[in-house]
Amino acid sequence: MNNTVFLVGHVGKNPEVKVFDTGKKLAKFSIAVKEYSANLEQPITEWFDVTAWEGLAVRVQKYITKGREVVLTGRLSQSTYTTEKDGVKMQITKPVIKLTGFHLCGKKPVSKEDSPVAEINESKPRKKSA
Repeated sequence: MNNTVFLVGHVGKNPEVKVFDTGKKLAKFSIAVKEYSANLEQPITEWFDVTAWEGLAVRVQKYITKGREVVLTGRLSQSTYTTEKDGVKMQITKPVIKLTGFHLCGKKPVSKEDSPVAEINESKPRKKSA
């Protein structure tokens, strides 16, 4: 069986892109996925970290923005790191989606710069006609 996951969610913040000395690119971002259940009054929001390399990282940087709804295809992986809190070292393991493809869904989120309200407010006042 193949390790493939499909997630539909909203991007939490704009992707961070890192370019290594070798020239390879890595894009990282997270998505919020809502889980609905008849037993719950409110949906539960799960957050997933997503990584993309090379050409896919370039596409992520170009098209994926905060608030955008996306459908992701990827492989489920784990990231393990050590952190320290109050003098106690802890090992943290969390799921990470290694992106293999994505599709943009829904409307593009409107930023303040793109907002029609911003255009109206920034336009020059009209002269009154006599």
